[in-house]
Amino acid sequence: MDHRAGLNDRLKAAADAKKKVLEKIAARPAPDEAEVQARLAARAASEAAREARQAKRQQDRAAEEAAALAAREAAKLAREQEAEQKLRDEAELKIAQKAARDQRYAARKARK
Repeated sequence: MDHRAGLNDRLKAAADAKKKVLEKIAARPAPDEAEVQARLAARAASEAAREARQAKRQQDRAAEEAAALAAREAAKLAREQEAEQKLRDEAELKIAQKAARDQRYAARKARK
C-alpha cells in the first residue's frame, strides 16, 4: 500500500502544480490591456534611450579619434617643419663658412 500511496501523492502534487501554472497563466493580463501596453511603451522608450546613448558614445568616440588624428598630424607637420628649418640653418652655416674660407684664401692671395 505504501507504494500506491506514494504514487497517489506524487500524482496529486503534479496535478496541483499543473493547476497553479494554469492559474498563473490565466491571471496574466491580455495583450490589449492598458497595463501591458504601458509596459511595452516603457520598454520601447528605454530601448530608444539606450540606442541614443550608444549613438552619442559612438559620436563622441569618433570625435575623439578625429581630434587625436588631427593632433598627430599637427605634431608630424611641426616635426617636418623643424627638420626643414634645421637643414636650412645647416646649409646657411656651410655657405657662411665657405664664404669665410674663400675670403681668407683671397686675402692670402692678395698679400702675395
